[in-house]
Amino acid sequence: MNRNCIGKVTESMTKEVIVSIAGLQYETEQEEAIEVISLGEYYFRNGKHFVLYDELLDQESAPDKTVRCTLKISKNQVELTKKGEAASHMVFELGKSHMNYYTTPYGDLMIGVTTKSIDIVENEKEIIVELFYALDINYQYVSECNLKVRITERER
Repeated sequence: MNRNCIGKVTESMTKEVIVSIAGLQYETEQEEAIEVISLGEYYFRNGKHFVLYDELLDQESAPDKTVRCTLKISKNQVELTKKGEAASHMVFELGKSHMNYYTTPYGDLMIGVTTKSIDIVENEKEIIVELFYALDINYQYVSECNLKVRITERER
C-alpha cells in the first residue's frame, strides 16, 4: 500500500477531496445503477485512509436530509459508516460475511455483505476502491453488487 498518497498527506493533515461513488446491483432480470459525487475530507492515520463526506438521502423518503459518511480503507478491509436519518456500518472483508443493522426512515433492516473481491489502487492524485459483494437483506439473498469509489484531490 502506498502510504500517504493523495498529495503526500501527513498523519496530521487533511485534504479536500472529491468522492465519486458508482454502484451497480445485478438482480436477476435487471441492473440498478447509482452514482453519487460529493466533496469530502481525506486524512491518513495509523496506516489507514479515512474519507468523510455527506450524502443526500432520496428526495421522497427524507427530502433535504443528509447522512454523514465515513469510509475507512486499509489493506484488506473497507468500512463504510453512515450516521443520520439512514445509519449503517458495513464491513467489506475479503472472503468474509458481515451482518449489520441499517436504519432507515421506514424502519430497521439487517444487511449482510459477503465480500468476493477488494481492489485498491493508489497513486499521488487518487485512490480507487472497487468492491464486489453479495447482498442479503433480512437474511434473504438480494443481489450481487459492484461498488467503485474514486477519491481524488480537489484542485484549487
